[in-house]
Amino acid sequence: MKKSRHWLLVLFLLLGLVGGSLISHLLEDVRELSFLTKALPVSWNPAADLGFLAFEFQLRLEFTLLSLIGAMIAVWLYRKT
Repeated sequence: MKKSRHWLLVLFLLLGLVGGSLISHLLEDVRELSFLTKALPVSWNPAADLGFLAFEFQLRLEFTLLSLIGAMIAVWLYRKT
């Protein structure tokens, strides 16, 4: 029976996203590749005020085409292991 290695998939995904984002940042000045480096921001802002407790939380992600390609390569590499 194969042991569950979901943590390894999460690690591969994070490394793929960070690697793609790093490459995207390095290629930012190349005008011909702007379609690969343009960021798509996604944000989520939950907040609550219960009278005695109030909180605000902001989560903002910026995906580029290169970071998504990095994530796809990471999943492919994970499946090969």
